[in-house]
Amino acid sequence: MIEKEDLLQQAQEIFPWLIKMRRDFHTYPEFGMEEYRTKDKICEYLNEMGIPYTAGIANTGVVGLIKGDQDGKTIALRADMDALPILEQSDVPYKSTIDGKMHACGHDAHMTVLLGAAKLLNQNKHLLKGNIKLLFQPAEETVGGAVPMIKEGVLEDPKVDAIFGLHVDTDLPVGKIGVKYGQMNASSDTIFITVKGQNAHGAYAYMGKDAIVIAAQVISALQTIVSRGVDARESAVISLGTIHGGTQGNIVADEVKLVGTVRTLIPEIRESVLQKLEDTVTFVAKGMGGHAVLTVEPGYTSLINADEMVDIVKASGETLIGKENVKVLTKPSLGVEDFAFFAKEIPGAFFRLGVRNNEKGIIHDVHTPLFNIDEHSLKIGVAMQVANALRFLG
Repeated sequence: MIEKEDLLQQAQEIFPWLIKMRRDFHTYPEFGMEEYRTKDKICEYLNEMGIPYTAGIANTGVVGLIKGDQDGKTIALRADMDALPILEQSDVPYKSTIDGKMHACGHDAHMTVLLGAAKLLNQNKHLLKGNIKLLFQPAEETVGGAVPMIKEGVLEDPKVDAIFGLHVDTDLPVGKIGVKYGQMNASSDTIFITVKGQNAHGAYAYMGKDAIVIAAQVISALQTIVSRGVDARESAVISLGTIHGGTQGNIVADEVKLVGTVRTLIPEIRESVLQKLEDTVTFVAKGMGGHAVLTVEPGYTSLINADEMVDIVKASGETLIGKENVKVLTKPSLGVEDFAFFAKEIPGAFFRLGVRNNEKGIIHDVHTPLFNIDEHSLKIGVAMQVANALRFLG
């Protein structure tokens, strides 16, 4: 096993390389399933390290494989690759060169950490009792690249026994990590509601079926699903983001369309809420003489960490950066993360990497045009992922 001092020192030795790599990714952001330059750069780095890989998995994904000198289990380390449709407003020298595209969620850092961990693990593969799979995943922010990667067999040949992933966190100061047992991120579903009524002149509204009035009652009724249909000790959110209907101020509308999102943490609650949604939409509209249809577009499943895997991350953090710098998170996030699909297939742990630095003005949240990270976090991320892999493989 690499000692704490050795591991941190090795991460420090490659720190200039990490910075250069991260800034290059940041300068040239690409959207999900369009990460062609990003893919080529990852392959270039893996070639330099002599790590075999397969490119083009799920369109732009890359899978590398480090085989240890001793037989054993196989662990996967995952990083996402895509950027967001945001115009960067920072004035850093490495700011995005592509208007309307920005690595505003830290995926540039995630890829850098994984490549750094790959470098150290490959240099120390004589210590490995097993294998390391490196999963560079496209489209986390959009269509979700995890599922197609799984379907294309990235968890097989050799079969992956467990997986680790991380995400930068602007609420945590640099030098700290956050771990969460159990539910960490919510599931998401997009809902489409079409309410049908019947046109009539506004002066003779009784002759029609007002889809706007029906939709208003549906909206009000939906608010009771969480407040009266979900245990107050559980979490669920129903939010309607758009509503469109009607053609003229003096015409009773015959159709209204609504679009929203549902977030839940527990699969059983998700199923229950969606069923209550369908019943409410259907019967409220019918009771008012109209007709309504609910369509659900499934999003990401909820991310549930395996406790024994979180134990490994926690132990690695306490060894590397001290117990006082490992925060055990008590509240899950209602944001989504498609690492959840990997964790659904095999034991996994997803943890938070602190990147905030008040003194440097690095205080802006993810998905905002001024987002940035304290790059010293890269060293900690690299050391953590190496330690997690070594600890799991024994």
